[in-house]
Amino acid sequence: MKPQIIDNTSNHLLAGIEKLVEQANKHVAVYLNTKISRLYWSIGNYIVSEMQYETYSQRGQQILATLSQRLTERLGKGYTYSALTRMIKVAETYDGEKFATLSQTLNWSHFIELVSIENTTKRLFYQQMCIAERWSIRVLREKEDAMLFERTAIAAKPENEILQTLQTAGSADINPDLVFKSSYILDFFGLSGYYSEKDLENAIIHHLEKFILELGQGFAFLERQKRMPIDSTDYYLDMLFYHRKLNCLVAIDLKLGKFKPEYKGQMELYLKYLQKYEKQPHENSPIGLLLCSAGNTEHIELLLIDEENIRVAQYLTAFPDKQWFIEKLNKSIAIAQQQAINEKTREENIPFIKNDIVGYPYDWWGHFPTIREKLKND
Repeated sequence: MKPQIIDNTSNHLLAGIEKLVEQANKHVAVYLNTKISRLYWSIGNYIVSEMQYETYSQRGQQILATLSQRLTERLGKGYTYSALTRMIKVAETYDGEKFATLSQTLNWSHFIELVSIENTTKRLFYQQMCIAERWSIRVLREKEDAMLFERTAIAAKPENEILQTLQTAGSADINPDLVFKSSYILDFFGLSGYYSEKDLENAIIHHLEKFILELGQGFAFLERQKRMPIDSTDYYLDMLFYHRKLNCLVAIDLKLGKFKPEYKGQMELYLKYLQKYEKQPHENSPIGLLLCSAGNTEHIELLLIDEENIRVAQYLTAFPDKQWFIEKLNKSIAIAQQQAINEKTREENIPFIKNDIVGYPYDWWGHFPTIREKLKND
């Protein structure tokens, strides 16, 4: 057999075997990671069940310190005092069944980071997003540092609604509130001082990859300055995207300054055009995103109270202090809560027709004094 043929065959076999070994190593790593995570949870759970309320007492801390020292002497690294307290924290946060399910996707570093989040709703948000978008521990920490939860549209919703929405993370019918944010950080554009909408659009195109990463997973860029001829007028949408999980077109329009009422009408026109001429039969209705350089939360909440397909967000060309996000979120929550109270009050004040007279039309009320008296007496 010729030497060239031998070399080619050997190289082919080598490449195939290397691929098999690499795949096996990945499976072993996943298996070991799951086993180690469950071991650490079991240790934490065992300590909690044995020590119970003493775990965090002064005596309990002394016991843990002594235990840590002896475990390290016998078993080696990995059993420091802080490591044991993390095992305890994870075991207290997740019961056995829940941990067994989550550990198939998340590793021990994920759990350590998640239990450091005190707010239960916030922790569940990052937990579900880790699973849905397969975040590494590095990505999880980056998202936390960027205050993703506080910037996501869902954060201003009531807690029970947030919990319900989080169940759609990773599913085919994901809620748009998990996709769109209330503010976007565009600090990589290098824009400062005065700039025009055209400057902003050019900067986005120039840094398109980073812009899409800030938008979030699932976005695909389709077109810039999308022309929409309506009657004898040409309208131009700044940018057109597609979102794979939402299965819909996303129209993005850039605005300088605060949100204005007329922006809503303009976006409605764009969306109706896309619905009629661009939407494919298998797609969901288009969604519009208005990016404004300044925020005016109450205007947005009032004008878009019943709108599911128009989103408004503020873009920032520099990352602000974290307190800014907290104050912005608290303001949005306060407005949402007040709207919920107003809605409930309005519903309670609406007169209702009792079952025994439900057959009478509501606008006949003034023509049936006997019925009116009957209701008063009841």
